[in-house]
Amino acid sequence: MDIRTKALTKSIWVFHLAGASCNNCDIEIIDALTPKFDLERFGILLVGSIRHADVILVTGAISHKAAVRLKRLYEQAPKPCLIIAIGCCACSMCIFRDSYNMAGPVDRLIPVHAYVLGCPPRPEAVIMGVVKLVKALRKG
Repeated sequence: MDIRTKALTKSIWVFHLAGASCNNCDIEIIDALTPKFDLERFGILLVGSIRHADVILVTGAISHKAAVRLKRLYEQAPKPCLIIAIGCCACSMCIFRDSYNMAGPVDRLIPVHAYVLGCPPRPEAVIMGVVKLVKALRKG
């Protein structure tokens, strides 16, 4: 394991990208950051700039306009940058599957490293998704 990957498993900075969603997943992510669940005690910190992010949390179905922004943000993120698709819309597009203005689920546009299912997923599921990603990184 190289030094960058080892450092990534100690303190993960996440950037939240909301696609065309109903915002339920966004609320659950914010709930995971509140004192009740307190993700910061695990070193997981929400950052406001993609240039500081180690992980991108993507919620919602991705429209054609949002797909351009998603790809641009992924290119701007420092590498290695991990992607977590959160919620049914980001993972499989759920009810937006046959919509004409949707570009597709996140994994059709950029590589996804972890999926957190649910509509909306509970904060515990978001935490579990990040923890499983860290464990997978530590194993190599």
